[in-house]
Amino acid sequence: MEKQKNGLGRRKEAVTRVFLSKGDGQITVNDHDYKVYFPQVYLQNQVELPIKTIEGAGKYDIKINAAGGGKKGQAEASKLGISRALIEMNPEFRPVLKAAGLLRRDPRGVERKKFGKKKARRSYQFSKR
Repeated sequence: MEKQKNGLGRRKEAVTRVFLSKGDGQITVNDHDYKVYFPQVYLQNQVELPIKTIEGAGKYDIKINAAGGGKKGQAEASKLGISRALIEMNPEFRPVLKAAGLLRRDPRGVERKKFGKKKARRSYQFSKR
């Protein structure tokens, strides 16, 4: 078995490459600790969710390269990438992660702007007279 496994995660415009290896539970995002990179607790929970689901806290070192999108998109893309890397590490994790809904790529993106409108759905203010 190889030392390092990787997974790719995408969400909106964000793309993350996740490198997973046996270790003591360090998670780094773009060479920063994930708690510094994602200061909001709910984003930290998104990143931790796959590890908590398989009860593997403190067993894996995770290095994440995140690009594009915003912080929320990057955190959710990291969640998918970590899940995919865990399955590559041990295929027995698949049923647990699938039941938790962590293997589904969220297909939602930004709706395109329509002509004659300000944004995708927002119209100009209506004036009767």
